[in-house]
Amino acid sequence: RHMNTKEITEYLVDFQQKKLPSLIKRDLKILESKKITSIIGPRRAGKTYFIYQIMEEMLAGINKESLIYLNFEDTRLLGITFKDIREIIKLQWKLYPGSMKKLIVFIDEPQNIKEWEHSIRSLYDEGFRIFLTGSSSKLLSKEIASSLRGRTLSYLLLPFSFKEVLKLKGFEHSFDRLSSKDKSLLDNYLDGYMKLGGFPEILIEEDKQAKLKILQEYLDLIVYRDVIERYNIKNTKLIQWLIKCLIASFSKEFSINKIYLTLKSQGIKVSKNTLYTYVSLLEDSFFAFFIPRFTLSQRKESFSINKVYINDLGFASLVEVSEDKGKKMENIVFLELQRRKTPLTSIFYWKNMQQEEVDFVVKEGLRVKQLIQVCYDIETIDTKKREVRALLKASRELKCNNLLVINDDKDGEENIGNKKIKFIPLWKWLVK
Repeated sequence: RHMNTKEITEYLVDFQQKKLPSLIKRDLKILESKKITSIIGPRRAGKTYFIYQIMEEMLAGINKESLIYLNFEDTRLLGITFKDIREIIKLQWKLYPGSMKKLIVFIDEPQNIKEWEHSIRSLYDEGFRIFLTGSSSKLLSKEIASSLRGRTLSYLLLPFSFKEVLKLKGFEHSFDRLSSKDKSLLDNYLDGYMKLGGFPEILIEEDKQAKLKILQEYLDLIVYRDVIERYNIKNTKLIQWLIKCLIASFSKEFSINKIYLTLKSQGIKVSKNTLYTYVSLLEDSFFAFFIPRFTLSQRKESFSINKVYINDLGFASLVEVSEDKGKKMENIVFLELQRRKTPLTSIFYWKNMQQEEVDFVVKEGLRVKQLIQVCYDIETIDTKKREVRALLKASRELKCNNLLVINDDKDGEENIGNKKIKFIPLWKWLVK
């Protein structure tokens, strides 16, 4: 079997002639590095556009001929093997001799090609600068690790942050001095963000019904492309049911054991192992994120129940779950903490024997850097007492005095129980 040179030539020429689309600049910062840069994240979060953004910045200094872009979800590149990648590069040199001096290689979704990492590895060893994108965290884990270990730097690209949403909407105001009109506009945007999330396509679409239809298509895409096709799975119904479960549980503890018992009681035979596998596949496609309970002993951690968050709140609008604003705020805060992570950051939740809870323990290396409570209405006396009491207990146990309550609108700080607690409205924390 030979690759179809005519089709591929057409593909390469198309890319050179096509104008790069104009985009909202994303806030993700990529470091200058000799390593392979991997941009990973959920489907439809804007990874390809982000790659265009990187190209756009490069074009200030080099010719477009020095860029080659291979999207392995393009039908013209179907059936390409990892050996062909080298041939495609030769073809580029033949078409554009100027690119022989310097060629930067961009590859979308390489995991669609068997043994792709061999070819990437050899290109890398020859000194090519390489950018990859993928909608699977496996791109960075076991499969890729052996042959590309230590050679890649990876970045997570999620759907739009609230700050990026405001940029998209052209909301350019100084956040220190908002007029009441601007503030209500801002509240309106935040409300929309809580209801329908931050996927680029959803933000651009005006019609509410169309938005929901697109979100439903995204869910189907995750089920079929990322789980069923990628792992050749037979039980579609179970995956769909699990997705609903995950959506209904966002910002809560998620016990696979409980799910197992629920299914068993309904007479559905499925092994616990299968459930663990399916949930980890959904985690691999960045549909859901899990955070462990913070414990001082490693042994206990492996038994703890994790809390689950979904990659975008838009999905919650498809499954009628309660209008719990506090849980929605918590999910938004989690995603923002993911965006702000450094390589040393890890995120947990804290819970004691009395079942008092702190939403986020942010750890930097070995040190607990910050404790965060997320709460919609902090003005209710009971709520405030409960949230603050848990915060103070965790603060003593974890020896951390950087205490923050993210809430609907209280701003400022208070001294409570000889500790200083900061209060900040969600919107303000998000635009910082």
